[in-house]
Amino acid sequence: MLMATLKNATDRVAALRERISFIGPTLARLTLASVFIGTGWGKLSNIGSTVEYFASLHIPAPAFQARLAAATEFGGGVLLLLGLFTRLAALPMAFTMVIAIITARREALDGVRTLLGFEEWTYIVLFIWLAVAGPGPLSLDALWARRRRRSSAGATAEPVLRPQA
Repeated sequence: MLMATLKNATDRVAALRERISFIGPTLARLTLASVFIGTGWGKLSNIGSTVEYFASLHIPAPAFQARLAAATEFGGGVLLLLGLFTRLAALPMAFTMVIAIITARREALDGVRTLLGFEEWTYIVLFIWLAVAGPGPLSLDALWARRRRRSSAGATAEPVLRPQA
Protein backbone atom coordinates (compact mmCIF):
# COMPACT_ATOMS: atom_id res chain seq x y z
CA MET A 1 0.00 0.00 0.00
CA LEU A 2 2.74 2.47 0.97
CA MET A 3 4.80 1.54 -2.09
CA ALA A 4 1.81 2.07 -4.38
CA THR A 5 1.17 5.49 -2.82
CA LEU A 6 4.82 6.48 -3.24
CA LYS A 7 4.85 5.28 -6.84
CA ASN A 8 1.66 7.22 -7.57
CA ALA A 9 3.12 10.38 -6.01
CA THR A 10 6.38 9.95 -7.93
CA ASP A 11 4.48 9.48 -11.19
CA ARG A 12 2.40 12.60 -10.56
CA VAL A 13 5.49 14.70 -9.78
CA ALA A 14 7.18 13.40 -12.95
CA ALA A 15 4.10 14.26 -15.03
CA LEU A 16 3.97 17.76 -13.56
CA ARG A 17 7.69 18.23 -14.14
CA GLU A 18 7.21 17.19 -17.76
CA ARG A 19 4.30 19.62 -18.26
CA ILE A 20 6.23 22.63 -16.91
CA SER A 21 9.66 21.80 -18.34
CA PHE A 22 9.26 24.57 -20.93
CA ILE A 23 9.46 27.27 -18.25
CA GLY A 24 13.22 27.13 -17.63
CA PRO A 25 14.53 27.60 -21.16
CA THR A 26 11.76 30.05 -22.02
CA LEU A 27 12.49 32.30 -19.03
CA ALA A 28 16.24 32.08 -19.66
CA ARG A 29 15.80 33.09 -23.31
CA LEU A 30 13.40 35.94 -22.55
CA THR A 31 15.54 37.30 -19.72
CA LEU A 32 18.76 37.19 -21.73
CA ALA A 33 16.99 38.65 -24.76
CA SER A 34 15.63 41.60 -22.79
CA VAL A 35 19.07 42.34 -21.33
CA PHE A 36 21.06 41.98 -24.54
CA ILE A 37 18.65 43.67 -26.92
CA GLY A 38 18.86 46.66 -24.58
CA THR A 39 22.64 46.66 -24.14
CA GLY A 40 23.24 45.96 -27.82
CA TRP A 41 20.92 48.77 -28.87
CA GLY A 42 22.57 51.10 -26.38
CA LYS A 43 25.99 50.35 -27.86
CA LEU A 44 24.73 50.69 -31.43
CA SER A 45 22.93 53.97 -30.82
CA ASN A 46 25.94 55.45 -28.98
CA ILE A 47 28.67 53.82 -31.03
CA GLY A 48 31.09 56.72 -30.57
CA SER A 49 30.99 56.41 -26.79
CA THR A 50 31.25 52.63 -27.08
CA VAL A 51 34.35 52.92 -29.26
CA GLU A 52 35.92 55.34 -26.77
CA TYR A 53 35.16 52.98 -23.89
CA PHE A 54 36.63 50.00 -25.75
CA ALA A 55 39.72 52.08 -26.54
CA SER A 56 40.08 52.99 -22.85
CA LEU A 57 40.13 49.25 -22.07
CA HIS A 58 42.97 48.83 -24.63
CA ILE A 59 40.89 46.50 -26.76
CA PRO A 60 42.56 46.15 -30.18
CA ALA A 61 40.68 47.69 -33.13
CA PRO A 62 38.13 49.32 -30.81
CA ALA A 63 35.91 50.64 -33.64
CA PHE A 64 35.56 47.18 -35.14
CA GLN A 65 35.24 45.40 -31.79
CA ALA A 66 32.61 47.85 -30.50
CA ARG A 67 30.48 47.30 -33.59
CA LEU A 68 30.99 43.54 -33.39
CA ALA A 69 30.02 43.38 -29.70
CA ALA A 70 27.01 45.65 -30.25
CA ALA A 71 25.77 43.63 -33.24
CA THR A 72 26.36 40.35 -31.38
CA GLU A 73 24.41 41.54 -28.36
CA PHE A 74 21.54 43.09 -30.30
CA GLY A 75 21.25 40.45 -33.03
CA GLY A 76 21.81 37.59 -30.62
CA GLY A 77 19.22 39.05 -28.27
CA VAL A 78 16.65 39.19 -31.06
CA LEU A 79 17.43 35.58 -32.04
CA LEU A 80 17.06 34.48 -28.40
CA LEU A 81 13.77 36.33 -28.09
CA LEU A 82 12.43 34.44 -31.09
CA GLY A 83 14.08 31.18 -30.13
CA LEU A 84 15.62 31.07 -33.60
CA PHE A 85 19.10 29.55 -34.11
CA THR A 86 19.32 29.67 -30.32
CA ARG A 87 22.19 27.21 -29.93
CA LEU A 88 24.23 29.03 -32.53
CA ALA A 89 23.42 32.53 -31.20
CA ALA A 90 24.29 31.62 -27.61
CA LEU A 91 27.95 30.82 -28.34
CA PRO A 92 29.20 34.22 -29.59
CA MET A 93 27.18 35.88 -26.86
CA ALA A 94 28.94 33.74 -24.23
CA PHE A 95 32.28 34.60 -25.83
CA THR A 96 31.40 38.31 -25.65
CA MET A 97 30.85 37.91 -21.91
CA VAL A 98 34.22 36.14 -21.54
CA ILE A 99 35.86 39.13 -23.23
CA ALA A 100 33.89 41.51 -20.99
CA ILE A 101 35.26 39.76 -17.91
CA ILE A 102 38.83 39.75 -19.27
CA THR A 103 38.76 43.42 -20.24
CA ALA A 104 36.21 45.43 -18.27
CA ARG A 105 36.09 43.34 -15.10
CA ARG A 106 39.71 42.17 -14.81
CA GLU A 107 40.65 44.60 -12.03
CA ALA A 108 37.75 43.45 -9.86
CA LEU A 109 38.60 39.77 -10.37
CA ASP A 110 40.51 38.43 -7.40
CA GLY A 111 39.43 34.79 -7.37
CA VAL A 112 36.91 32.17 -8.32
CA ARG A 113 34.38 33.35 -5.77
CA THR A 114 34.44 36.85 -7.27
CA LEU A 115 34.16 35.42 -10.79
CA LEU A 116 31.11 33.39 -9.81
CA GLY A 117 29.48 36.55 -8.47
CA PHE A 118 29.82 38.49 -11.73
CA GLU A 119 26.57 38.87 -13.67
CA GLU A 120 28.63 38.20 -16.81
CA TRP A 121 29.41 34.75 -15.39
CA THR A 122 25.71 34.08 -14.86
CA TYR A 123 25.07 35.08 -18.47
CA ILE A 124 27.83 32.71 -19.65
CA VAL A 125 26.27 29.83 -17.70
CA LEU A 126 22.82 30.55 -19.17
CA PHE A 127 24.22 30.84 -22.70
CA ILE A 128 26.04 27.53 -22.35
CA TRP A 129 22.88 25.91 -20.98
CA LEU A 130 20.86 27.16 -23.96
CA ALA A 131 23.58 26.04 -26.39
CA VAL A 132 23.60 22.54 -24.89
CA ALA A 133 19.94 22.02 -23.92
CA GLY A 134 18.29 24.11 -26.62
CA PRO A 135 15.62 26.80 -26.52
CA GLY A 136 12.70 24.70 -25.30
CA PRO A 137 9.36 24.00 -26.97
CA LEU A 138 8.17 27.64 -27.07
CA SER A 139 10.59 28.69 -29.79
CA LEU A 140 10.85 28.98 -33.53
CA ASP A 141 13.62 26.36 -33.41
CA ALA A 142 11.19 23.85 -31.89
CA LEU A 143 8.45 24.80 -34.36
CA TRP A 144 10.88 24.32 -37.23
CA ALA A 145 11.98 20.92 -35.85
CA ARG A 146 8.35 19.79 -35.50
CA ARG A 147 7.62 20.78 -39.10
CA ARG A 148 10.71 18.94 -40.37
CA ARG A 149 9.69 15.80 -38.45
CA ARG A 150 6.17 16.03 -39.83
CA SER A 151 7.34 16.47 -43.41
CA SER A 152 9.89 13.66 -43.14
CA ALA A 153 7.28 11.36 -41.56
CA GLY A 154 4.97 12.00 -44.49
CA ALA A 155 7.71 11.21 -47.00
CA THR A 156 7.69 7.84 -48.64
CA ALA A 157 9.96 5.24 -47.10
CA GLU A 158 10.93 3.89 -50.53
CA PRO A 159 14.16 5.13 -52.09
CA VAL A 160 13.80 7.50 -55.01
CA LEU A 161 16.34 5.57 -57.08
CA ARG A 162 16.40 1.80 -57.06
CA PRO A 163 19.27 -0.26 -58.35
CA GLN A 164 18.51 -2.04 -61.61
CA ALA A 165 18.43 -5.83 -61.41
